[in-house]
Amino acid sequence: MEFLTAGRRSLWISAALIVIFLLVTFSEARRKSPTSDEPPHIAAGLSYFVTHQIFRADPQHPPLLKELSALSMMAAGIHWPHTADADYLVNGDDPQRVFWLDWPIGNDIIRTNGPDRALFWGRLPLILISALLAVVLYLWGRQMIGPLAAAGSVFVFVLDPIMLAHSQLVNTDVGVATFIFLTLFALWNYVQRPCWKRLFLCSLSLGAALASKYSAIALLPIVGLLMLAAIRRPDLSGGRNEVRRKDLCPCGSGKKYKNCHGRMKAAPAPKSDFGRRLALTAGAFAVMCLVAFVMVQATFFFPADLMMYVKCAQIVNADHDPNHLSYMAGELKRNFTSYFLVAYGLKEPLAGIILSLIGLAALVRSRSIPFIGKLFLLVPPMVFGLAVTVMAADIGVRYIIPVLPFAHLMAGLGIATLLEAPRRFQWGPYIAAVLCGWLVLAAAGVYPDHLSYFNEAACLLSEPSRIGWDGGSRCGPAWLDDSNVDWGKGLKQLKTWLDRNAPGREVKLAIVTPFPPEPYGIKCQRLQASDLMKEPEPGLYAVSAHLVARIPANSGASDWLRRKQPVAIVGHALFIYDIPAT
Repeated sequence: MEFLTAGRRSLWISAALIVIFLLVTFSEARRKSPTSDEPPHIAAGLSYFVTHQIFRADPQHPPLLKELSALSMMAAGIHWPHTADADYLVNGDDPQRVFWLDWPIGNDIIRTNGPDRALFWGRLPLILISALLAVVLYLWGRQMIGPLAAAGSVFVFVLDPIMLAHSQLVNTDVGVATFIFLTLFALWNYVQRPCWKRLFLCSLSLGAALASKYSAIALLPIVGLLMLAAIRRPDLSGGRNEVRRKDLCPCGSGKKYKNCHGRMKAAPAPKSDFGRRLALTAGAFAVMCLVAFVMVQATFFFPADLMMYVKCAQIVNADHDPNHLSYMAGELKRNFTSYFLVAYGLKEPLAGIILSLIGLAALVRSRSIPFIGKLFLLVPPMVFGLAVTVMAADIGVRYIIPVLPFAHLMAGLGIATLLEAPRRFQWGPYIAAVLCGWLVLAAAGVYPDHLSYFNEAACLLSEPSRIGWDGGSRCGPAWLDDSNVDWGKGLKQLKTWLDRNAPGREVKLAIVTPFPPEPYGIKCQRLQASDLMKEPEPGLYAVSAHLVARIPANSGASDWLRRKQPVAIVGHALFIYDIPAT
């Protein structure tokens, strides 16, 4: 009865946390304008139901998440427009022109249907998919590390600024993380008790991941390796739940229980049975891949070319400038080997990092979590982290989002470890309370601008006086640029600031999004990045934090963006300068 009470308590706490997550995410999404990447995703998704040809619009990303967004918009009465650009995307024969049309078409769809209305319906499915990730996090956490740690994992997830920022966008990063995590959760249950239903769930989850983002291809070797590792583990039961219920076992507890179940877990599969298990595992993996392939083909509208998925994957980042230099800590380089490690260390709340390290140490030392369980929790984030470091462009912490749910599991285990430590370490619960309170402050202090969040370490060494309720977010542009600091979401907030502080004035606007500011009633003169490399003329400027970060790092560029004090920073993303006439 005590176990059931604890389990139910963790369930209700997690459910309440997920509801809070949805409320905060919807609220924040309503305050934000389109990011740079949302208009083309929205246009591409709607175009697929007109052309039935994925390669004509945004072929660099698989279609599933864009299609779900489009279905939501179509249900709300938002459909494919009939404009010259839209008609050419459907019927045009110039691949180069077609390739770039999804940006202006997406802008037009959002503008003509009303930015708030279009973005609400477009973002709705992605927000719900993010909530699904929290649900799976709890369910798998409860199986692997117990109900208390599972609730702790959801708590850390709900307060993670990275997740809060990206869960509300029409983009692929959180969606693919959800389906990757769901695939591994389903696989964990399958290898414990194989059956066709569980294999089918694994297959569907794998197909959804592959149809969400091409980086999910790394999931295939992970699944294969984990299935092979499970062959020699005939009894995969275990984890904290099983250990706590061991007194219900007929074997009793103590030495008798350990002699029975401990030896059973450690014993490998008999050699005579290994070949059969290997063949069954290989067959299950083949079935999984086949079903996933059919699902991917369905999201591509069953193209005549069965290799369409592979061909589209080969043009990922085709729109990226090959001469682009990455920015980190005031320097511009082709790439930084430590980029994503630094981004994680600065963009994730310090309390979450500390809890994850405590949980990692507890996982490694745990005797109640079976070895294969540790592999499931450690191998996927290691592989994805390495793949991102080697292959991804250094333009945003968002590329490591598939790793974060595993860090949240570790953090939840860290919370449980501290709360259950009084017998050996009486300060454990107090440390857990301080770290959890710190997480709440990190999420609340930067609301509604979670995209721009940096922890206190960003300011600690150089400008500790700038540390505030928003952590070290004011020092963020000194470290990173691009979607780490601004992704074009601040136009609505800029309009509010202008109405209150500079009514009627024209603003010189330098932002990263191609979405026009006019639908928000902003009177402006658009500037290019090159216009900011020289000393400014008199006027009111609103400059993206992305440009504040990287413009001064260019050789020969003026450093006025760093030298002059902004009169305000709108939404943690737009630096406002009022340059007087001399």
